[in-house]
Amino acid sequence: MRQPTRSFTDKLFLVLKGVAMGTANKVPGISGGVVAYVGGFYEEFINSLQKLNLKAVKLFFSGRFGSFFNYINGRFLSLLILGEALSYFTVSKGFDLLIQYYPILVWAIFFGMILGSIYYISRSFGEWTRNNMFILVIGTLIGIGTSLLDPATENTNLFFVFFCGMISITGMTIPGLSGSFILILLGNYVLLLVDSINAFFDTMVAVIQGDFSWWQDPVHMELLQILSVFTLGSIIGLVSLSHLLGWTIKHYRNETNAMIIGFITGSLGVVWPWKREIFKTTEEGFLILDKNGDYILENYSRYWPEFTDSYTWIAILMIIIGFLSVYILDHYGNKANPI
Repeated sequence: MRQPTRSFTDKLFLVLKGVAMGTANKVPGISGGVVAYVGGFYEEFINSLQKLNLKAVKLFFSGRFGSFFNYINGRFLSLLILGEALSYFTVSKGFDLLIQYYPILVWAIFFGMILGSIYYISRSFGEWTRNNMFILVIGTLIGIGTSLLDPATENTNLFFVFFCGMISITGMTIPGLSGSFILILLGNYVLLLVDSINAFFDTMVAVIQGDFSWWQDPVHMELLQILSVFTLGSIIGLVSLSHLLGWTIKHYRNETNAMIIGFITGSLGVVWPWKREIFKTTEEGFLILDKNGDYILENYSRYWPEFTDSYTWIAILMIIIGFLSVYILDHYGNKANPI
């Protein structure tokens, strides 16, 4: 596959979009796929993932690394992955702090971005037939239903961890379905996106410092094993789901668009700004802490804002800013279109 020619500015924007995708994937309720969808590179993203097939494996293990890189659209994927990797240790950590101290304002920006995404995707949609409207409603109901499910308890079984990897990757490939929120529902958000990631980061720091004592820590090693299995499940899920999506895009383009718009619309319930966090407790009502001493998020309790409160109007301003940010992305991000 001939890789498209990109200027330095295009490459920089692609890295920044990767940063946005990585940040969105980590925040519960936000789908990184929305960034790709609105950013105008969703179809190239799915098509590139489809190239991770048996032919790619043969090219790689036969030593034809250049052909392998070109075949999978490696320049595009590497820039995107670079951005996502950067986000996990930079921007996403900043968002963690902002959500901790200014949750309503941060969620308001996300809510506005989702609204903007729905508007700009829908305006370019083709013919709204009765069949497409039905699919839209089904997608919306799935999105809303997901936000109302009760979360499970943490499960370290490696088969279940592998399953979590396959399921959670939907947030990257299917706009509107949040992989992080799905992990909350599966009960493994803290285990897989907090504890295991922190264990990996601590391991890298220790290796650089020449400290290998972590090798003797069974808890640390278990977390690294869990992260490895989760990563494997994510990779397999990403490749297999991309092939399925590629097939549906090719044969049922309008129907796929309608379902995705439904998913995104349904996700508005998850990112509703005015909500209180519900943390996991014991049967006696005592809060449970994770291994880092933090409360374990279980779900959200949503409420209607007080319009007499000036803070509410600041949040509404953030919604408008979020909406306009999608316009900027749509205008400068390679003429975003539906798949």
